Amino acid sequence: MVAEAKKREIKEAQRRKRIMKERFKQEESIAHAMIIWNTDILPNWETIRNTRKVRELWWQGIPPSVRGKVWSLAVGNELNITHELYEIFLSRAKERWKNFNDVGSENETEESGASRADREASLELIKLDISRTFPSLYIFQKGGPYHDLLHSVLGAYTCYRPDVGYVQGMSFVAAVLILNLEEADAFIAFANLLNKPCQLAFFRVDHSMMLKYFASFEVFFEENLPKLSSHFMKNNLTPDIYLIDWIFTLYSKSLPLDLACRVWDVFCRDGEEFLFRTALGILKLYEDILVQMDFIHIAQFLTKLPEDITSEKLFACITTVQMHSSNKKWTQVFASLMKENKEVEKNHCPALKS
Repeated sequence: MVAEAKKREIKEAQRRKRIMKERFKQEESIAHAMIIWNTDILPNWETIRNTRKVRELWWQGIPPSVRGKVWSLAVGNELNITHELYEIFLSRAKERWKNFNDVGSENETEESGASRADREASLELIKLDISRTFPSLYIFQKGGPYHDLLHSVLGAYTCYRPDVGYVQGMSFVAAVLILNLEEADAFIAFANLLNKPCQLAFFRVDHSMMLKYFASFEVFFEENLPKLSSHFMKNNLTPDIYLIDWIFTLYSKSLPLDLACRVWDVFCRDGEEFLFRTALGILKLYEDILVQMDFIHIAQFLTKLPEDITSEKLFACITTVQMHSSNKKWTQVFASLMKENKEVEKNHCPALKS
């Protein structure tokens, strides 16, 4: 018994030593990458961002200390939002909150009853969602250090884009940006990110566009995972059941935060295609389990993914996913579906032919 205990002790000591060695190696790698990002890449961003060397380093994950800066540059600022403009919309939001508190929720509902966007942007819904944002971290809940910050960014956005308003899921996207950027910069990135075609289609609930994204995804699903794709079809399990939540929150609600940030890194590099490639990576990772399940259990599993999912395992699966179908890339498949839809609309509407 003493000998067995000694063996276990030695084995455990070796395991701890191996973990420490791996952690030290990882920290060294991050420190080295940080130097390259700060001294070589960021000062020469426009000229070298798309080089093979930078893209390969990007794939490995951006060091947390420069992540926000890289995301900002990659997302861009096509909307030309300034810090001053953010302050203007924040002031409007604060005035609106003041009026809400003064007149009470009943009058607020009556005043905004004509607009669905206004109803969704109500103070109560934003407050409710903030309390649900990364609850295990306790930093966005009432009294937490980032509660008011998140409230400000979301409130300002509803005033900036009343046509979109506040939609559930936005709080997770804004929260991830706040953790990596200063307040005004987080708002700028948030507004520009939500203005991208895919995000805009989902947050505005543009059913026609959403269906095209789902159809494009299914093309690559069948190409990469024919067995699982067939199983999903037999069980009438359509992409909207699991993809909507993943796309809405950019995986920040579904995956561990550090892994979600790694997904964001490459999403900022590759655009919307990587969101669907990640979905295929998740399905590939759990393919053997999912093919044994029925509709209900698959839906439950994909709605709440295992907490032990790791970056290494997921990205190993994502690497094997091919985003080519009949020699067509994602953008080409999506464009052909758009074209087909226009042809159908044209044939069904004679006025469009003339």
